[in-house]
Order: sequence, then structure tokens, then C-alpha cells
Amino acid sequence: MSVDALTFPKATPRFDATLALDASVTKVRAVTETRAKALEKLSIYTIRDLLSHLPTHYLDYTELSSIAAARIGEETTIVGSVGRIKVKQTRKFPVTEVYLLDNTGVLKVTFFRAPWVSRQVSEGDILAVSGKVKFSYGYKEMASPFWEKVAEHGAHENLGAEAQSYARVVPVHGLTQGISAAWMRRLEINALEKTRGLLDFLPSHLLTNYGFMGLSAALSAVHFPHSLSEAEAARRRLAFDELICLQLALRARAALFGEPTEGYSHSTEGQYIKALWKALPFKLTEEQQQAVKDILADMARTRPMNRLLLGDVGTGKTIVATFACVAAADSESQAAVMVPTSVLASQYASKVGKLLDAVGVSWALLTGSTPQAERANIEKGISSGKISVVFGTQALLSKNVTFKKLSLVVVDEQHRFGVEQRASIAEKGKLADMLTMTATPIPRTLALSLYGDVEVSRIKNRPIAGAGVKTVVLTPENLDIAYGAIEQELQAGHQAYVVCARIEEDEGKEEQGGATQQGRERKLLSAEQVYKHVSSQTFKNWRVGLLTGALKPQEKDDIMAQFRDHKLDILVSTTVIEVGVDVPNATALLVLDADRFGLATLHQLRGRVGRGSVSGKVFLSSPYSKKSASRQRLEALEKSNDGFELAELDLKLRHEGDIVGFKQSGETTLSVADLVKDTDLVEAAYREVSEMLQNDEALRDPTYVPLTYEVLSRYKHIRSQGGRS
Repeated sequence: MSVDALTFPKATPRFDATLALDASVTKVRAVTETRAKALEKLSIYTIRDLLSHLPTHYLDYTELSSIAAARIGEETTIVGSVGRIKVKQTRKFPVTEVYLLDNTGVLKVTFFRAPWVSRQVSEGDILAVSGKVKFSYGYKEMASPFWEKVAEHGAHENLGAEAQSYARVVPVHGLTQGISAAWMRRLEINALEKTRGLLDFLPSHLLTNYGFMGLSAALSAVHFPHSLSEAEAARRRLAFDELICLQLALRARAALFGEPTEGYSHSTEGQYIKALWKALPFKLTEEQQQAVKDILADMARTRPMNRLLLGDVGTGKTIVATFACVAAADSESQAAVMVPTSVLASQYASKVGKLLDAVGVSWALLTGSTPQAERANIEKGISSGKISVVFGTQALLSKNVTFKKLSLVVVDEQHRFGVEQRASIAEKGKLADMLTMTATPIPRTLALSLYGDVEVSRIKNRPIAGAGVKTVVLTPENLDIAYGAIEQELQAGHQAYVVCARIEEDEGKEEQGGATQQGRERKLLSAEQVYKHVSSQTFKNWRVGLLTGALKPQEKDDIMAQFRDHKLDILVSTTVIEVGVDVPNATALLVLDADRFGLATLHQLRGRVGRGSVSGKVFLSSPYSKKSASRQRLEALEKSNDGFELAELDLKLRHEGDIVGFKQSGETTLSVADLVKDTDLVEAAYREVSEMLQNDEALRDPTYVPLTYEVLSRYKHIRSQGGRS
């Protein structure tokens, strides 16, 4: 039989629908070349991208109200015909007034800075408007509501029937120029038609155990729900998909992406380790000893270590990392410790360097301010293997820095580095063990979802408790309280920090709702501006220094050294002092415009004081009134010194991308799952993947084939990068 005579059965509709997910968005009906270009602005390239472009929220039009029945101060939806349109020009901007009529009364709808509304709406058109109703100048009124045209002029004769037919839940998608709300909904409908009946990649037992709706039904319901409860059920199904796929992408890389698993097996009972135990000037706490034990056990295995060391401010993570570095030296290999600032790198060299000298391990410090001749010698020592441990900043990423045998990479305050930077340092040591550390407390749900592949060690208690801190929130009008307290500390021979949100003065003013009168029209205070003021007026009799990220590395080191040696009494700075700065004599801290910082950052900042035998005094200045959400958030710091408790609160208030800098660092973030209200799904995804890998580490069970295909489709970038990120 000839090849031409062979016939092959057509793919099943389900197979076609499943493959369509990764087809170009141009395959969707009505997606022209122009619309495809517009969709690219929303990062929509495939049908999968389009269906993943979920509504940002929904408008519940299922319960409509007449104008007469609409309650003042409540959100409601009203359908009426346009009786009159009026455009007024104020001194600052145009105002468009649209008067809606129904059988019970008149509603004035006001739009600010939207003259185009008058061009899109005509008298006699029927509009649906949704917003809060207020009473103004004899009319019930809505200001800048969400609105849609229900029918053109002439349909108002049957307004009651028209309003009833419009009673539905309306999705609100993110839009871009060239794609209107109506067109976005139309394209979503067409994409759903293209993929209707697609294969559900979740194993059936998970659907049954958790009561999830099927994938095709969930996609349809999340875009066009019949009720808000149906929309939420669909979102939770898709959130679980996101979480379980992320867990698998992180924790099953060898099976999914073919990553090698054999790395270095370190000696953990060598001469240097034994010498370090004897050289310690203090005894490690039980938590520190457990962290050392966990890390050394990981390093002894051939499988590359990937461990996260979480420790609140002052819990002694540095000494734990020192044991890991010494284990590398015992194994005749090298360790690189990368930190975000030259100040912190110098502090590592000062503290850890003494211990390394005591046990006979060679080390070096490499930063942007290292003189060229010294840098050349250090680079030569690293490449020859004569230097066992190197502390540094991003200078370690230079192409000139090559290691003879890099077997351990330590990254401190890892969220300060982008994914490419962390990958670059890891690439200098193929299959090197990785130890990342942070003093930014991370909530459990965030750790499980975004660090699913990482073993976690936690240190909660400080080896030296210190005298602690007392935190007070005040308004700019009461700054004299903070200045008076700082003056007292200075007279007692202590030092103080003043932290600002900006480096340079910003001429732009910002409107601040909920602020006190002084803060309503607000210009943020800059470090340079505050430095000039306090050095020439408020604290003119004291020695004041300025430290910002804009200074050259050598200048930063010099200023920090002056403050550490008490040649400066007050240090005005930005958040450059947030991590690693250790001056026990500093006992007072004032943070200006404190509402501009997250709770985790503020907790880190206040960790700079109260480190010695004298308690620290922390003042957080904000113009917001006591009833505002921003002020209440700051007042949480008055009540708690528990970093992990504050991290949980910060997560609820700001969400995961802002907590640890993932959005800035280019990491994978969650777009559907909400780590606050989906805690049960995070736990469930982690549990299910753990059980899955325990029973079938290679993921060869046919039950998991659709799920692994979905993971590969979602995380192609991991497969293409290779290696750990």
C-alpha cells in the first residue's frame, strides 16, 4: 500500500481544544492583526494568555434598584434612559453631567475629566450605572460610576423589560488602547468556544477530594459567572492549579526539566570545622546549632543544597553561615558570600574574617570600592584557589572573577538581588550548594508557595536579647517629642538614626486622603533636605552625617566607619541602613514618612537600635489621622516586636509581591491565588505535591502526564534556562 493511500483519523475535539491553549491568539475568531498587537500590550500572545487574563472584579447587576429606592451611601446599580447631558468647564477640569430617568425619579451621574462621555452617549440612550449613591443639591447622584450603554436611543419605551434583561454579573477585565470592555468580553467568549471541552489536567481524585469544578467549566464561570459565588468557586479552582503547578515546577525539576542532581559532597568534620567550634567566643543557641546541623547535613550529601535561613533581626545568621564557609574550605573548595551593600560586606569581613583568621582559612573582601591593584591580586587568588572564602557585593558577578572550585554560594538578603544576579553567581560554581539568608520575616504561606523547593531553617530568638525597643507613632506636628528624646540620648553619649523615604528633594506634591491637615498636600522629606535642616538647626551642636545609596561605595564605607567609631552622633540616611548595620551605641531612630515603608522594612530598621544594654527608642512619623488604615498599620508596630507576626500582617495588607521584592526581582509571582484567603489551598498544594513525589519521584505514573504537560507549558522559561534560579 502506498503512503498516499494511508488515512489517519482526525484528532478528537477534546485533543484539539487542549492543544488550542498554546496556539497563537490570532486563532481566536475576531482577533485581527491590529487587535493582536493591542493584546500584546497586556502580554497576551496565546489563547492560554487570553483565558488567563481574568477579570479584576465583577459588577453585580443581578439586583437592580429604581432611582427612588436607591439608598444614600450604598453601592447599587440603576438602569435608566438619558434625559439630558451637560458639560461644564471648571477652573481645573471639565465635568460631564448625565441625567438618568426611570419611572420613579431622576439620577444625576457626574464624570470628572471625562469629556469623551458626552460624545459616546446621546439623549434617549439606556445606561446601566453602578456606584455609591449620594444626595447633592436636590438630586440623588453618582460620581464617576462604572457604566455601560444598554441600548441606543429609542429603546426606552420598554425600560423595565430592558433593565430586567440586563440583570447579570458583569466581568471587568483589564483593558488597553484598541480593546474596549465589550470587545474584550467578546474575545474571551470566542476563546472559550475554541477550547470548550478541553482535557482537565488535574487528576480526578483531586477534583473529587476538593470538590473543584472541571477546568472548562471553571474558565467559563470565572469570565462569565451567573453569580459572585460561582465566580469565587471558579477562581479557587484556578488558584489551586496555579499553586500546584508552581510547586511541581520548583520541587520536581530533575523529573520535569532534566536537571542533574549530583553535586559536591562536603567534608563536615574536618580540621577547620573542629577549630571553629573551639574558636567561638560564645556558645551557639539551640536554634543556631540546629541550623548548623541542617546545613552541614545538606552539604555532606551529593545532591546540591538549596536552603533558606530565615532569622529575625539580630538572631545570628552570620555565624551559622560561617560554618558552611569553613566546610567548603575543609573540602578544598571555595565559598562566595554575596551581600547587597558594601557596608554589609565590610561588616562580614570584619566579623567573620577574624574567625577565619583564627582557624587558618584564607579570605578576601571584594566590593566596588576595592582599589584596582588589590582587586587584581584578589581575582588572581580566587582563580588559583589560594583564597577559600570571598565576601563581596555585585562585584563578584564580574567576568574577571573566576573560581578554581566554587562549591558553596551564600546570598544574604537574597530578595535584594534579581533572579539573573542570583543565577549568575550560582553559574560560577556548577551544582554548588546554595544557602540564601534573609532577616525579612516570611509568612509560612509565602514560604511554601514561592520557596517550595527550598529547605527552610528558622532562627526566632536572639542570642543576645539586648534591651529591646519601644516604638511610638506620631504626626509631623509632634516631631518635637522625637527630637527631644534624641537630644537626651545624645547627651547620654549615645547615637541616633534619622531615616527618609527619598534621597533628593522632590518638588512634586502628593494628595493624601486621611492625612492630618499638615500632611494633606504633601511633599516627602528627602535625606538631603533633612540633613541640611538637622545639621544647621535642630542638632547644630552635634556631628551629623549623611548616608544614601547614591554615594560611591568608598564614601559609604567611610561614613559608616565614622558612625561606628562614634565620630558622628547622628546619621541621616535612606533604607541603606536597613540590613546588616550593627552599632550597639545607637539607641534612637526616627523614620520620617513612615507610611511609605512596609511593616517588614520598618521592623528591620528598628532592629538597628536596642542592640546593646540600653533600650532603643523608635519614632515613626506619618501625617495620617488615627482612624486611617495607614496609621493603624503603623500602630501595629507599637504593639508587637515579633517579626513573623508583623510579616503575616504585612502580607494581608500588601500581598506577596511587595513583601520580599519579587516583582522588582523578576521572580514568578501569583496572579490568581491570594495567599491571605487561599491559605488552605497553599497547604493543600504543598501536601499533594509532597505525596505525589514521595510515591513517584520521576512522575512516570500516567495519571500525572496531563499535569506535567501543563507545568511544562506554564514554565517553559525554567526549562530553557536550565540550572537553578
